[in-house]
Amino acid sequence: MLGLQYTSILLKWYAKYLAQVILSVSRILGRAFVKALQEEYAASMNAARARASADKYSSKSDRGSSLSDISLEEAKQILNISNIHNVEEVAKKYDHLFTVNDKKNGGSLYLQSKVFRAKERIDEELQAKPFSSEV
Repeated sequence: MLGLQYTSILLKWYAKYLAQVILSVSRILGRAFVKALQEEYAASMNAARARASADKYSSKSDRGSSLSDISLEEAKQILNISNIHNVEEVAKKYDHLFTVNDKKNGGSLYLQSKVFRAKERIDEELQAKPFSSEV
């Protein structure tokens, strides 16, 4: 009987200390999580400020358009052209890449979308500055 009471007391003692350990670990992990969250928020705010500052000093052509969100340079790279004013070359490259990347031909909708957005960006630039001497 004494052994059973001793075991019962011992189990209560272990349970008490186990609960204290669990609470301590929970507090430590909670504080670490909150600190990591605060650091991530601060880094995000710094990145937003840096981007806003960079956007202030870059031109609209460099940043990308409001519709397609790709830069003119990226659009030229996607279509593999150097002069956006060569309308025939732009149309030829666009038609070829759009057709090759069609899902019916085993292509990728993602790449087809990139080609479409690149053409859209170049068309947008040509409407904004039709007689610019951009090369």
